Amino acid sequence: MKWIDEIPLGFLVLAAAFFGLMPFTPEPHVWEKLKMLAAGNLVRPLDIFDLVLHGTPWVLLGVKLWREAQLRRDNKTPPV
Repeated sequence: MKWIDEIPLGFLVLAAAFFGLMPFTPEPHVWEKLKMLAAGNLVRPLDIFDLVLHGTPWVLLGVKLWREAQLRRDNKTPPV
């Protein structure tokens, strides 16, 4: 998981905030797709691709935060 350690946290926060939420109105795209998934309406390949595309920054941010917490807990620092 060294590659995730090399990605700056600020970059992932910006990517999740902007790319993960675009378009902002009438509601964030990833939220719309998650509601479709919960309702069982996420069946078109384009919608599935869209969820993956807009959800990836959020997943990477979560993995990065989890990884940093694990490294802090083990008293190790991520490689620079």
